[in-house]
Amino acid sequence: MSVPRIAGLIDGQMMALSDRHAAVLLAQAMPGEAVPQAAQPERFVIQRGIAVVPVRGMLTPNSVLLEYYLGWTTYLGLAETLRELTANADVAAIVLDVDSPGGFVVGLEGAAEAVRRAAKAKPVHALASPLAASAAYWLACQARDLTVTPGGVVGSIGIALSASASVAPGTNGRQQVDMTSTNARAKRPDPMTDEGRAELQRYLDAGEAQFHAAVAAGRKIPLADLPGRLSVTDDPRDGGAVFSPEEAVARGLADRVETRDDFYIRVQGAYAPRPRAQSRAFAARARAAAALAHCA
Repeated sequence: MSVPRIAGLIDGQMMALSDRHAAVLLAQAMPGEAVPQAAQPERFVIQRGIAVVPVRGMLTPNSVLLEYYLGWTTYLGLAETLRELTANADVAAIVLDVDSPGGFVVGLEGAAEAVRRAAKAKPVHALASPLAASAAYWLACQARDLTVTPGGVVGSIGIALSASASVAPGTNGRQQVDMTSTNARAKRPDPMTDEGRAELQRYLDAGEAQFHAAVAAGRKIPLADLPGRLSVTDDPRDGGAVFSPEEAVARGLADRVETRDDFYIRVQGAYAPRPRAQSRAFAARARAAAALAHCA
């Protein structure tokens, strides 16, 4: 009996995923054990007022199984985390620490909206370390700024799906027939027909339009200019590529190239409390109190 693979989850699904960067993840076997009810993965860490939120693996709407066993981010979990951190008075800033090839389109815009709302309340910075592709880039570009580590990859802005259709009887001698109710032909579009391909293309283009709108707004790029910036030729249809850090910055898709250590040093310097200054202030108050006591 064949072992179910994670790749089976994406068949027929609209995906914002860089296939080549996701290949190793998709080849993994599906976790086979039941998830304990009490299990709760760690979704963030707070250090000196800075909340670090990992965005990892193939992103799913709400796969508790993949989140618990593999540590992969879910859109629901990310939205819940950002609401919690926004309400936490001890959090001065949020970092989305991204290493993901992307994931499902379903549920993605809700998570992107959660990033936008959090960024209105507190500084939200994104770090592609080293990968923020497709759905992961959709999320990262909603932050206040986006930093890419040297050798990193960002982009893959576009939507894709893999569709299949029966072309011959199955090995058991039976032919699969897919039918829909009279007024629901778009429910199961046949990619082998012109009508089916047109419906699938409509579906994909609608997703791409939403993706482009999110990137244009997040990166402050005129929407009409975006296809040209994403294309690797003079034809705006040749988008969907991934870019090196330097090229991403040149195209306006990222803000800077910086090592991981330098990024966190910079962020901590901007938001973390300064113990030395606090110690000097405390010492000054102590000396003043001692002087008053002596005068008394």
